[in-house]
Amino acid sequence: MSQKSRRSFLKTSSAAAVGISATTAIKAASANETIRLGVIGCGGRGSAVAGEFADLKNCEVIFLCDPDSRRAGSLAETISKKSGNRTPQTTDDPRKLLDDKSIDAVLVATPDHWHAPAAILACDAGKHVYVEKPCSHNLREGRLLVEAARRNKRVVQHGTQSRSIKIIQDAMSLLREGVIGDVLVSKAWNVQRRGNIGKGKPADVPGNVNYDMWVGPAAFMPYQANRFHYNWHWWHNFGTGDMGNDGVHELDYARWGLGVETHPSRISAMGTKLFFNDDQQFPDTMQIAFEYPDDNTVGNRRVLLWEMRIWSTNYPYNVDNGVEFYGTKGRLMVTKRGKLEIFGERNKRIEPKSVKSSSFAGSHQQDFLESIRTGRKPNAEIEIGHLSSSLCHLGNIASRLGRTLEFDPNKEQVLNDKEANALLSREYRPNHWAVPRGV
Repeated sequence: MSQKSRRSFLKTSSAAAVGISATTAIKAASANETIRLGVIGCGGRGSAVAGEFADLKNCEVIFLCDPDSRRAGSLAETISKKSGNRTPQTTDDPRKLLDDKSIDAVLVATPDHWHAPAAILACDAGKHVYVEKPCSHNLREGRLLVEAARRNKRVVQHGTQSRSIKIIQDAMSLLREGVIGDVLVSKAWNVQRRGNIGKGKPADVPGNVNYDMWVGPAAFMPYQANRFHYNWHWWHNFGTGDMGNDGVHELDYARWGLGVETHPSRISAMGTKLFFNDDQQFPDTMQIAFEYPDDNTVGNRRVLLWEMRIWSTNYPYNVDNGVEFYGTKGRLMVTKRGKLEIFGERNKRIEPKSVKSSSFAGSHQQDFLESIRTGRKPNAEIEIGHLSSSLCHLGNIASRLGRTLEFDPNKEQVLNDKEANALLSREYRPNHWAVPRGV
């Protein structure tokens, strides 16, 4: 990296590992104090993360919330079988969980349209929050969540767990040391075979589901099986497509390694359906470029590229997800799957050397709990989560409209494009109690 870029990268990267400011955290009484956790969202991801929390020392999962009573009951049974865990209380209404004064922190693992509303309510209720990725359904909600964390002095960890994986941290340290020179471009990819969701019709709501609660503050749509459990990812009203579902992980560390700590200023995109003839509303194929002009000086500009094919089993480097960084003296590829490859000029292979990261490496959940106890920033602090999640929102908007967006990073507004600006937020159910303030 250039001296200017490397200084900026070191400054912003180390800030996440030093101390969280007094405006964003309150310490627990002691390192041995048990942190009592509530869980909102008990599906596949919620069950997995809640189970990992329950396995940690001095953490107790005591309350579960899900509009599907079978999911809440199943997770309660799983938690109770873990050594030393009591059976958690269950509800289908998050307000009952948030009103419980004994709960210190909340895991939000709902569908995307509930992520920011539930996390904001949790912050306002005095809870620390671990929110699954992406932290928001739209860009405006992400900023409101950052503001809620600051306003309530809460620790908010984003569920991009690659920030706590050692091989990713090692790669970032090597980039900061200049192993491939000045990093000008990063390319993230998501290539995998997803399923066809078919073409559905509205149907009766299953008896075990509080569907009105499931829809929550989003615009109401009748129950339909192929836009409910998991398949909600592919509907504009509830999800953010596979860019927000899986791609946000790679976009996050592609941005990290590129050394940019703001929004992009230009977004150019192609997104289309080439493979799936079904009800999915998001593309199955995408090519997106994000440009960070910095001070508009040649040498200081940066570009982040995004490539997605969710119908293929032919992967770059034989891994479905990863990031490649292109520098003035070489290139580096890293993936959360455990591969790290470095090449110098003329593709000369470089063996990675041992490096020491300043960030906590290990369980992303443990990092969250220790941040609550010590007052330091978690590895994926919510401002980081907002910047990375916003790449998904901006990329989806640009591909949906089929045009390049000029974006003001400071005002968080698209320039001279009312239609694009309208998509920075969303339509909500009138007067719903979970609609965030300020939308």
